[in-house]
Amino acid sequence: MSARYFFACREAVRGVFGMRGLTNYCLSCCVNTLLQTLSATWEVADLLDRWKTAGVRTDGRNVPLQLKKVLAAMRSDPPQPVQHQDFLHCLDRNLVRLHVQHDADEVFLSILNFIQQQMDDKSLALEIQNLYKISLETHVQCLECSSVQTKSTYLLNLPLHVQEDDNSLEGCMSSFFEHQELRGINSIYCVQCEMKTPSKQGVKLLLLPPILCVSLKRFRNGRSGTRKLDCQVTFPENLDFSGIDQEAFTSGFAQNDYKYTLHAVVVHSGYATCGHYTAYVRHRINQSWYYADDSHVRQVSWDEVKKTYGGYRRGTAYMLMYRRDPREERQQPEVSG
Repeated sequence: MSARYFFACREAVRGVFGMRGLTNYCLSCCVNTLLQTLSATWEVADLLDRWKTAGVRTDGRNVPLQLKKVLAAMRSDPPQPVQHQDFLHCLDRNLVRLHVQHDADEVFLSILNFIQQQMDDKSLALEIQNLYKISLETHVQCLECSSVQTKSTYLLNLPLHVQEDDNSLEGCMSSFFEHQELRGINSIYCVQCEMKTPSKQGVKLLLLPPILCVSLKRFRNGRSGTRKLDCQVTFPENLDFSGIDQEAFTSGFAQNDYKYTLHAVVVHSGYATCGHYTAYVRHRINQSWYYADDSHVRQVSWDEVKKTYGGYRRGTAYMLMYRRDPREERQQPEVSG
């Protein structure tokens, strides 16, 4: 057997069996799904691999340490079963409890916060945060004196409101950046007027990250409890910010430089109070889509991924992970906040 044939066969095996399923342990479908998306976001594991952990306490409470181990196991060669119970118990010791149905968006942000709090290499921890860091400029204009207050801030995901009818990702983004009038009990204190006044509030993009995490806010709280919106939200496999309303960007934003490719979709099935999480992820090597439902993994088509747009009694996309195209990477100015 030639060396070329051997490596070709090995890559074929990795393409079919390179995805590792994760057993559902104590209602862990939410964390299982997030681990699949984090594994597909290989930049996270690459940074954790650089972390020198010889002096880190191994008491089972350090979330990034356990994450480093489980992500390494998920991409090991040859493929082998992944024991992720230590990671689940570590989260439990940090109050992300076992035997509880969690919100994937909240757990994802908690994991990112644990990385910042518990890694002793703060430089690497900041690099991981910067993978997801969306830099924004908030501005509030008083409708009485027209003075404007601005502030730089950031988010680690983009939370998009979903309407109770057909939506598109681009439309939800445009709505996120629309100005809102704040009146009555929602009025904001104006420094110039020295009192609370009606105002107009909005946000603009300063800088987009290498990995753009989008959360589709499908859950609504009401007097009768929390309900889920199964309405359709279409999203593209390739996202181009040149098509987004220019009002969403600050004057120095290079709008045409931001093109993204979808690499992971977190899917929620069921109801707000009783549901199940699965994931669609794109393989790093063969770029094919795979569906991960706990320990079961299979290759799928983009047409199947699109079925998560929405619909009654369907699994619906809840979180989207986009990777910025390498050819679009440019040197960007440092943004504070």
